[in-house]
Amino acid sequence: MKYQELLDLTADKFRRLTGVKPATFSKMLAILTMAHSIKKSKGGRPNCIEVSTMLLMTLAYIREYRTYFHIGTSYGISESYAYKLIKWVEDTLIKDGTFSLPGRTALLRSDQKPMVVLIDATESPIQRPKKDKSITTQAKRSSTP
Repeated sequence: MKYQELLDLTADKFRRLTGVKPATFSKMLAILTMAHSIKKSKGGRPNCIEVSTMLLMTLAYIREYRTYFHIGTSYGISESYAYKLIKWVEDTLIKDGTFSLPGRTALLRSDQKPMVVLIDATESPIQRPKKDKSITTQAKRSSTP
């Protein structure tokens, strides 16, 4: 679904579909558009997907926990490109700081006790050691009778 199709929805239906209010979506879109224009001002190949579609893909990933393969198939891109775009949107919004949550120390310094604590259990890439011939130990064959 494209962003232009979502503009016809009411605010309640928009929030049910994306997980955020239309005003919040427009703030996110403004931040991403500015970051995208700065990124592309240095040159490079233009993206085949609009910034609003990238944001919709990210919200679908977060809200529905769809796999990158499903998201890529829905938007006509590869799985790795969907991962790259979603990661860029997440990193850009975090780097901006508008939508960042306070850290653990801010909760500890606060006078009020938190009523509810949410834990994010999203998918994160794992770094695995590279296989190398020098790392592995090769055993010599012994002659067996």
